[in-house]
Amino acid sequence: MTGLRTDLYELRMAASYLRRDMVERATFSLFVRRLPPQRGFLVAAGLAEALAFLESFAFDEDDIGYLRDTVGLDQPTLAALAGLRFTGDVWAVPEGRTVFADEPLLEVTAPIAEAQLVETGVLNLITFHTTVASKAARCRLAAGDAQLVDFAFRRTHGIEAGAAVARASAIAGFAATSDVEAARRYGLPPSGTMAHSYVEAFPDERAAFRAFATDFPTNPVFLVDTYDTPAGVRAAVEVVAELGLTGPVAVRLDSGDLAALAVQARAILDDAGLTRAQIVASGSLDEDVIAALVAKGAPIDAYGVGTRMGVSFDAPSLDSAYKLVAVGDRPVLKLSPGKATLPGPKQVFRDPTGASGDVVGLRDEPRPGNREPLLVPVMRGGRRLDAADPAGEVRAARRRFDADLTWLPETARRLADPAPLTATVSPALTALHDRVAAQVARGGTY
Repeated sequence: MTGLRTDLYELRMAASYLRRDMVERATFSLFVRRLPPQRGFLVAAGLAEALAFLESFAFDEDDIGYLRDTVGLDQPTLAALAGLRFTGDVWAVPEGRTVFADEPLLEVTAPIAEAQLVETGVLNLITFHTTVASKAARCRLAAGDAQLVDFAFRRTHGIEAGAAVARASAIAGFAATSDVEAARRYGLPPSGTMAHSYVEAFPDERAAFRAFATDFPTNPVFLVDTYDTPAGVRAAVEVVAELGLTGPVAVRLDSGDLAALAVQARAILDDAGLTRAQIVASGSLDEDVIAALVAKGAPIDAYGVGTRMGVSFDAPSLDSAYKLVAVGDRPVLKLSPGKATLPGPKQVFRDPTGASGDVVGLRDEPRPGNREPLLVPVMRGGRRLDAADPAGEVRAARRRFDADLTWLPETARRLADPAPLTATVSPALTALHDRVAAQVARGGTY
């Protein structure tokens, strides 16, 4: 990973640290200041990609040449950057866990120049993946027992964003993805039917369905709304009978009044004896549309969710931050109004009963009662503690999410007007904050 995947001010700060031989280990904490509207929780995601970014972070010869010729860094700084690798430690909330505002998702401890340089990349990855996983989780809550499929690839903000969406949505419970490379990379089932262009390429719907089912007789899904949806369903029924298909089949609705059309499609399928045939819905879906369809009793078995999930349409980013909390053994903080921070490396302690909110405390303080510590060590000396396993990581994150979804209070799971749990600060962390703030007010350092 090129070391230029950072903001210029990170490079300038790192250069200044290196010129002054500032090599103390510093700790930075990554957290979300406040949840977006209509979010009762977030789903931690993107850690595996962040760790891969850290492991590969380096400046190659071309990078150094650019920094010399265009940015104007001096030779001693260039020499230091040429040999720089990330050698730090990382503590993080495992992917799939639910988190709330003002709780560290990840903390980096490394020589200060290294920890500063990786800020942009780590913040980008954790923020985007967590944003999408949290949106996908809301779709999961809305869909009930119906399956969800990621259809977002064609409108995500970039090719790699498409793979990230497939991964993040799988963590939150989506069953499959249309992104074939992402399916291969993360061990997900690939899913896809046909486009309207395929139907239009044939003389009529029946001919298109016949060709498709002949070529793909295992679980064909017929897109039935190109012309007239009920007529399209009847054409699919006729082709199933004509070809003698006995395995699973489905019809897909992509436009119109999905609830009413699903009822009509179900009646046509059932009258033909295809009681096990499934109905798939797609087309500008999100958690609110899905919830409305479920509330109407629409007989829909699966939803293909695309753009609005893939770009987290209503909340496309998070108010995330990556802030310095310690330099060596010295705790530091910000006192800026609305952006104040808490000093020192931290831990989040969770009540396993869900009866009370999380407690944010110091990493080395005793665990309060039977609370569970959320942050765990995931990298030491610049190397992951567990070998990379893209498919296994997604499966494990999905299991953690399933467990946390059960743990979450109903008030936090609500799609409308949720009530997030509020983290409190431990007495030990409160006392440290007050001491550091008092010292800063006196014009000194703690």
